[in-house]
Amino acid sequence: MKVDTDFLIQRLRQFAHERDWEQFHSPKNLASALAVEAGELLEHFQWISDEQSRTLSLDKRAEISAEVADVFLYLLQLADKLGIDLADAADRKLAINESKYPVDLSRGNSKKYDKL
Repeated sequence: MKVDTDFLIQRLRQFAHERDWEQFHSPKNLASALAVEAGELLEHFQWISDEQSRTLSLDKRAEISAEVADVFLYLLQLADKLGIDLADAADRKLAINESKYPVDLSRGNSKKYDKL
């Protein structure tokens, strides 16, 4: 997946500007909206089994795709407002996780622990 986040951020800025919505897009409000959308995403998986979540119908996948897009777009807007480079932040976090969860101690184990 190749994503041009700069292009999407520009589109989001223009979308909000044309509607005079910047006034509502504080980091707090964007984080709240992100959490709400993540909840709407989770709602699609409530009460189904792990196996059912792996074999979704095309219609259900389309609904989930819309929720994933909402989460992603709010995350982009939040990062933009806070001046966070998402790719850089994700790369740094992956490096931390690689150190925190070395393969020899973590392989096949879902338990969280600190290496320290």
